[in-house]
Amino acid sequence: MSAFWVGVIVVVIIILSKAIRIVREYERGVIFRLGRLIGAKGPGLFFLIPIVDKMIKIDLRTLTMDVPAQEVITKDNVTVRVNAVAYFRVMNPNDAVNKVENYLMATSQIAQTTLRSVLGQVELDELLAEREKISQNLQKIIDELTDPWGVKVSIVEIKDVELPEQMKRAMARQAEAERERRAKIIAAEGEFQASEKLSQAAAVIAEHPIALQLRFLQTLIEVASENNSTTIFPVPIDILEPFVKSLKQKTEKE
Repeated sequence: MSAFWVGVIVVVIIILSKAIRIVREYERGVIFRLGRLIGAKGPGLFFLIPIVDKMIKIDLRTLTMDVPAQEVITKDNVTVRVNAVAYFRVMNPNDAVNKVENYLMATSQIAQTTLRSVLGQVELDELLAEREKISQNLQKIIDELTDPWGVKVSIVEIKDVELPEQMKRAMARQAEAERERRAKIIAAEGEFQASEKLSQAAAVIAEHPIALQLRFLQTLIEVASENNSTTIFPVPIDILEPFVKSLKQKTEKE
């Protein structure tokens, strides 16, 4: 008799272990009864009918998926390797279980194919310069494709763009040539502005000849500031003219 009750107790424990389910706060339990969808339950403690009910747990937290690097040929026929990362979560557990076999695998495949498709429609310069815009476009397309599965894709970011070595060298030469072009333009603009100022200064000196003497004296001051230089001071003839006239007058009186 004791053995019978022990067996009954064991059977009850087994049944209870199959019937009692605990679902965490970030999970939902999708229940099927005799193959028919009952719905999602949780969080908390609830009971299942053994053998009749079957439950599948779905995680509702935001998941991070690394999109493997893809070989992409851009619109201007440049081959690059691009990898990305996607953040998504399940919004409808019933659809995630009932409308797709494996929503994780399906989302990953959709992300890979969409990445190749979208990047194949842009040029290399656009891919490098407008990465944020392309990421937003990827997020919108992938989210629309996964919406029937109850999956919400919130963020898609392009992590890295790997260029061929020849392309890297060509871009380096292009950047160097562009900087040299800018340097020459800046130097030419400086020469042009300097010539305009010199032209204005020449016009002022032409109207006021004394300004040339002032500039000459300023130049002497600047040269004399160097102690190791010898300064030759030319005397204008106009300054000596009064002395020459006085000398002639004295000579004529004698």
